[in-house]
Amino acid sequence: MAEKIPAENALYRAESELKYLKLLSGQFKNIGETTTEIINLQAILNLPKGTEHFLTDIHGEFEAFDHVIRNGSGAVKEKIADIFGNTIGDFEKTELATVIYYPREKIDLLSQGGRNIDMWYKTIMHRLIEVCSVVSSKYTSSKVKKAMPPDFQYILQELIYERKDIENKREYVESIIDTIISIGRAKSFVAAISKLIQNLIIDKLHIVGDIYDRGPSPHLIMDLLEKYHDADIQWGNHDMLWMGAAMGNTACMANVVRICARYSNNDILDEAYGINLLPLATFAMDVYGDDPCVQFTPKEGDKSEFMARIHKAISVIQFKLEGQLIARYPEYGMDDRNLLPKVDFARGILTLDGMDYELNDRNFPTVDPADPLKLTDREEEIVNKLRKFFLRSEKLQRHVEFLLTKGSMYLAYNNNLLYHGCIPLREYGTFQEVDVLGKKLKGKKYLDELDKIVRTAWLARDNYGKNKKYIDFIWYLWCGPYSPLFGKHAMKTFERYFIDDKVTHQENKNPYYSLYDKEDICDMILEEFGLNPTISHIINGHVPVKVRKGEVPIKASGKLFIIDGGFSKAYQKETGIAGYTLISNSWGLKLVSHEPFESREKAISEGKDILSSSRIVEDVKNRTRVRDTDIGRELQRQVNDLKKLLNAYRKGMIKERYKKLNA
Repeated sequence: MAEKIPAENALYRAESELKYLKLLSGQFKNIGETTTEIINLQAILNLPKGTEHFLTDIHGEFEAFDHVIRNGSGAVKEKIADIFGNTIGDFEKTELATVIYYPREKIDLLSQGGRNIDMWYKTIMHRLIEVCSVVSSKYTSSKVKKAMPPDFQYILQELIYERKDIENKREYVESIIDTIISIGRAKSFVAAISKLIQNLIIDKLHIVGDIYDRGPSPHLIMDLLEKYHDADIQWGNHDMLWMGAAMGNTACMANVVRICARYSNNDILDEAYGINLLPLATFAMDVYGDDPCVQFTPKEGDKSEFMARIHKAISVIQFKLEGQLIARYPEYGMDDRNLLPKVDFARGILTLDGMDYELNDRNFPTVDPADPLKLTDREEEIVNKLRKFFLRSEKLQRHVEFLLTKGSMYLAYNNNLLYHGCIPLREYGTFQEVDVLGKKLKGKKYLDELDKIVRTAWLARDNYGKNKKYIDFIWYLWCGPYSPLFGKHAMKTFERYFIDDKVTHQENKNPYYSLYDKEDICDMILEEFGLNPTISHIINGHVPVKVRKGEVPIKASGKLFIIDGGFSKAYQKETGIAGYTLISNSWGLKLVSHEPFESREKAISEGKDILSSSRIVEDVKNRTRVRDTDIGRELQRQVNDLKKLLNAYRKGMIKERYKKLNA
């Protein structure tokens, strides 16, 4: 009996393979179609790998983010320099780059200056065609065609691929350009080809977490990402906070509103997402009208007492809601963060770890010392209204749907492991086991389970009563001690507001952050996620690299990159720069550091680009081809299957089909 099993298995495999090949023959109906596709795929495998662009911790800074996306972290200027060398001057190179970044705005500005715009159009269009021809050369013509705007698809194909060194073709190209200008379509054409160049300069965009909070325009970043040709997102804890709020998690909602108030960004809620803060504002003025709320003065923007009162009102509500969650789920291990019950309101003292600390603010008119976590009737009403607003915000729901569709806890892609915060570790360097809704998990299995929980919570948001354990857990991912998105033992928000002694503000990082400079630790993590540690890297965000203090973004001899360098203006005083980005192209890895972005207006009028400096952190001896990538490996599998189909046609195992000829 034992000898028959292999034969039966072989027969089953052969039958299954033939069944699959018959299905495949529905797409490739004969030898001709099959061989054409094999040739096509084999050619694609030998093209250079597309350029990947990595950014993290954008924190609502739309203008700087938008500019970096347009300039490809300096890739556009580098390409212009490579193409034109000394044949044009620095001013012309800067002007060409600015046109590629902001075509319509730059043309509008030049049109007001009395310049011979038609002559300028002719020159700039030739240069744009030259740049576009070069950047499109490492892609298939079909891929470039798909990236072209429909209005100019045929014209762009002609201009990019024609041999302009041949006399007849040169005249043909000149005629097309002259006609575009004469019929008044030059501005639209320049905008179209500039956008195409931007899209081809960067093939794939990776956002390694924290789109939201602190900065004023996360919604605009989300709008841009929705339209981007190819992007993925690894969730950060601030993204998760907004996702939880959109699912109706009240503790997440209170945190979102508090952070918006802290940075005077209420317009994000009110104007961008249609979340009405009037009930909260009215409540804040009624309850805290005689309280200057000094500790709650916003960090940025409107620092009025009115804003401070809103800030305090939602903060107290937040601490109550969080305390309720902590009490409901002792398995979170967060009782030390349930602080309102630890306050002696009569003396104005908070007891932490056996030590008494004096509160700098003793005005808690809505807190009942006998039941400090209970919301007042008006607070309850505000929370219920906010929950309805968050759940009914069409734009927020759409943005979070996009985060779910394009996002994940981590991504293993092209020999890189991307995640926002950390992989929780023990002090001695093994994976931390965590209780996740009754399951004890660690490493990759832990993150995979969290990914499932997030998606389950999203689908369950309309039925909180039945699924609250999933929706409630989203808050843990925001600030829980073993959340891979947070990576600290505690979030000390209460202490930062109410206790002056900064000893109490200390948030201890997970051991991961003291171990991630060790090569063996990085190797262990990469192997856990199925990657080869000899050729793979970890790309990480979350913790700003304080360049000013001598910190460096490259860890473990180049195995790990921390690319949070202070994109958020709130961090730039600490970091000394305005962020890192990472570029991975067919020649290797390049780390780019950025200076603060002045403004969109200066970029257009004066050509003020973000000053960036780059360094090659990894060179490859042989240029990386598509065949060396994840997509390439999938294409190779397709080639192998097509070769089997071709063999089946030739052996008569599958009958060829042909298109009927017209009679």
